[in-house]
Amino acid sequence: MKDIIFLLLTGLLAAYLCWYFYQRYNLNKALHNIYYLMGFAVLLISGLLLIFLGLGILASPYVLTVASLIPLGISMGLAEEYFPKWKTYFKWFAAIGFVAIAITSIGDMDTLKKIAVPLFHGMAGLVIFLGPFYAKGAPKGFWWVGIGGVLIGLGGIALAFISLGKQLLFFSPEFVMLILTPLLFPMTGAFAIGFAKKG
Repeated sequence: MKDIIFLLLTGLLAAYLCWYFYQRYNLNKALHNIYYLMGFAVLLISGLLLIFLGLGILASPYVLTVASLIPLGISMGLAEEYFPKWKTYFKWFAAIGFVAIAITSIGDMDTLKKIAVPLFHGMAGLVIFLGPFYAKGAPKGFWWVGIGGVLIGLGGIALAFISLGKQLLFFSPEFVMLILTPLLFPMTGAFAIGFAKKG
């Protein structure tokens, strides 16, 4: 019951963010809003799948692959909006990362997956964490997006290590399953607060 409550709350916030970025895209047709929208739409769909199918679906390589679009989408949005000098390079990095995660996960290439998943998830998480603190022209309070980046990075990397059959620090499979749904809610809340500062 606890998991369902947190997933429903997370879903409401994710739905709000999807609506928010859809409205912003309609105002100025800026591409970064599409990237943000993609990330939160995948989060919304993932949350609904977890509600109806249970946490067991996290072991699916297809779920791992699609879920990678959450950090990749948000990080590409930040790169597109605030770091124009290297946004093209980062888009290529994200595209290669998505393909690498898909091939190694679905193809059951454990050795390569041990490299691809932490590398691309980790880099996307770092961009989300550090980007808001270095973004020129970002509104006051946008650093909340960075807080969301810390939480998404912790959860994502921990899940990645579990999918590889390993444990990250004290993130045992049991502990991750215990904190996962409560972690998703403040993570999405931090994103909602930070992005709302954009006005």
